[in-house]
Amino acid sequence: MKRHPWYRAANVGTFVLLCLLTTGSRSAATAPAEHPNVLLIVIDDMGWKDTGVYGSDFYETPNIDRLASQGARFAQFYTAGSVCSPTRASIMTGKSPARVHITDWIGGDDRGKLLPAAYERELPLSEFSIGEAFQAGGYDTGYIGKWHLGQLEASGPAHQGFAFTRAVNHAGQPGSHFAPYKSASRTDTDVPDLEGDAPRTYLTDRLTTEAVQFIRTSRTKPFFLVLSHYAVHTPLEAKTELAAKYAAKRDARGSSALPALQAEGPTSMTKMQQDHATYAAMVESVDASVGVLMHALDSLDMAKNTIVVFMSDNGGLSTLLGSASRIPTSNAPLRAGKGWLYEGGIRAPFLVRWPGGVPAKRVINTPTISTDVYPTLLELAGLPALRTQTLDGVSVAPLLTGKGSVSSRSLFWHFPHYHDSGSTPSGAIRSGSLKLIEWFESGEVELYDLARDPGEHHDVSKERPRDAATLRAQLATWRIRVDANMPQRALR
Repeated sequence: MKRHPWYRAANVGTFVLLCLLTTGSRSAATAPAEHPNVLLIVIDDMGWKDTGVYGSDFYETPNIDRLASQGARFAQFYTAGSVCSPTRASIMTGKSPARVHITDWIGGDDRGKLLPAAYERELPLSEFSIGEAFQAGGYDTGYIGKWHLGQLEASGPAHQGFAFTRAVNHAGQPGSHFAPYKSASRTDTDVPDLEGDAPRTYLTDRLTTEAVQFIRTSRTKPFFLVLSHYAVHTPLEAKTELAAKYAAKRDARGSSALPALQAEGPTSMTKMQQDHATYAAMVESVDASVGVLMHALDSLDMAKNTIVVFMSDNGGLSTLLGSASRIPTSNAPLRAGKGWLYEGGIRAPFLVRWPGGVPAKRVINTPTISTDVYPTLLELAGLPALRTQTLDGVSVAPLLTGKGSVSSRSLFWHFPHYHDSGSTPSGAIRSGSLKLIEWFESGEVELYDLARDPGEHHDVSKERPRDAATLRAQLATWRIRVDANMPQRALR
């Protein structure tokens, strides 16, 4: 059997699924749509350098790399949060996490010298979500996988404009990546709707099957589908044969000149090499998912009328307190990882494919952020934003189509919390090539020129005090404008 260029087998189940895609009804393709379909793929905890196209020489991601070659790749895309829930809130609302007061991962309560800022534990129903915007624009809407924006009964995706939902649990990770996708100790991590799956069925594959079935549904309206994978988040679990392949690859590669670990602050360690076999296998399964989805669109003749977006919700998990053996990936040469406002914690992959709408092999160096996803997708889909709605993001559609530019602006971050990576409450601003980080415990700041120092090794705040003072003032003004909650000194 001739293999489609998107296909690289990860297991027999994936192979069978691809065979099924080449047969059966194509009614979804024959229903002309005034507006393009949109498939938004969100990966959990995938780092900026976790794919070949972004520089990994250990993980194998031919399908993601091909996706990039057929569309646009953002070289300096940022997530609005260094942990998942804030970024996901920014995608859903187009607003800064500080404005909607979802500034920590929902459930996070780490403590330190300061009393962490209060934050909302669910996405307010008063927000006009991206799901509601597409639904109001006449789209069939669907959400599959991780939500982590509040309790499902009160504010889950079914209440936020998504008519179809599947496999959405109450937590930020699955009980297991293998069927029955449950944990003996944490029922909130159990993944619903997939009961009866054969033992050892892999969750990434299973969610992909659900997404393909949604895409193939006969309809007369365009669709907006969010496929929010639980991978590559912990628990670190992968197919045995894939993990063995990467263990052999690691062993054959031999020792590296790079140090295995590097200290970050007084208590944390950062992984400097990509060599975790199980994590690599999880990345490959995500890549296989992308291949299956792209093949589905191609075989149904829907590719030209479908915008595909691939992104992550924060930087890779490369920095932790205590045991370094639990660290799965490395974001080097970027500094630190998930939980930190250094580049490794907030810079992430972002790819957009739309044949005929977005030129192929396009590399975009303009700094952009996840709050931009909402207005960008609305503009590409030809849908209006509410005039009364406050959006912190801007549409970067002109950058994607090559028909314009985006005005220069500052980007902001607010993380007034502690994290088990060792990060402490902080805020950040990027203006041009300059980036300032403010640490709320001490009041100290760090300033980096990312054009010369993308790894943030050389703090120039003492060399450029005026720049540091200017950016610090802008950051303080922005916090007032968005009504950001701040940590407080503990009463003695």
